[in-house]
Amino acid sequence: MINALMMSFSPGRTEGQLFFQWLERSSLASFRAAHALPDKVKIVEVGPRDGLQNEKTVVPTEAKINLINMLSESGVPVIEATSFVSPKWVPQMADQVEVMKGISKKPGVSYPVLTPNLKGFEAALKAGASEVAIFGAASELFSKKNINCSVEESLQRFEEVMKAAKGAAVPVRGYVSCVVGCPYEGQVAPEKVAHVAKRLYSMGCYEISLGDTIGVGTPGSMTKMLEAVCKELPVSALAVHCHDTYGQALANILIALQMGISVVDSSVAGLGGQGISWSLVSDGPCYLHLPCVSVLSPQGVDLPKLMDAGAFICRTLNRKTSSKVAQATCKL
Repeated sequence: MINALMMSFSPGRTEGQLFFQWLERSSLASFRAAHALPDKVKIVEVGPRDGLQNEKTVVPTEAKINLINMLSESGVPVIEATSFVSPKWVPQMADQVEVMKGISKKPGVSYPVLTPNLKGFEAALKAGASEVAIFGAASELFSKKNINCSVEESLQRFEEVMKAAKGAAVPVRGYVSCVVGCPYEGQVAPEKVAHVAKRLYSMGCYEISLGDTIGVGTPGSMTKMLEAVCKELPVSALAVHCHDTYGQALANILIALQMGISVVDSSVAGLGGQGISWSLVSDGPCYLHLPCVSVLSPQGVDLPKLMDAGAFICRTLNRKTSSKVAQATCKL
């Protein structure tokens, strides 16, 4: 067989040289096959919700609306617009109704909102939301400190939301926080992540976003976690949400892409920094020349427009961008 393969190589070489040339090409082909990237990558822009929710400065409603409209013009297919939670607990999202009614919804773009309970879900529908998201955690302590209930209790609460969503034909996305590490428990077992993700998927969530909430993930820990989750869920139902605390977000995303995941959460200009943790900047995947799905162009998301949106919100917040691409091109 090797002799037949050698026929296609350049003449004038010894059989030993030809064999190693064949071996090198075969190894390269195998490597490429094993590390193939998805044909298309969907960006889920979470800056207006997850990002601004964690900023100390409360952004004016008009600025939030402008930001979402600018992001729509960049071509990103999904923009998480706001959160229907109690203003008492999250004052940054107190204007959720005004935001939903004020944005210009572009055809082809989804504008999901976070709804942690039935009350929030009902309010979201009344404000015009057509897609919602729920969030759980793989860490017991994080769940208790963040939403004041155990992991199991949180999942039971979501059953109520899922039932209402099915009745209204509203798609639901699920989030799992602390998929590799927790600020209170430390390392999180991959099996715990797989359990929560499977429960959310079984309830009817069409997509499960796996969040490295404190950004402690590495390619090694990300691989182990994803291997455990992929045993329980189809890879087509998964997304990753990587924070860049230790500068590992893009590396972790690359691992996820190589494992077949094609949906990536990101935050324009790295919104949501709290001193230690920055969300993955939205233009990172685009600058990697990944085939990012766009509702406007087959060429992908418009990177300059995405950076313009980041520059706008950074001026509003009076701070510098976390985007390396914007920094390199002198956009704040």
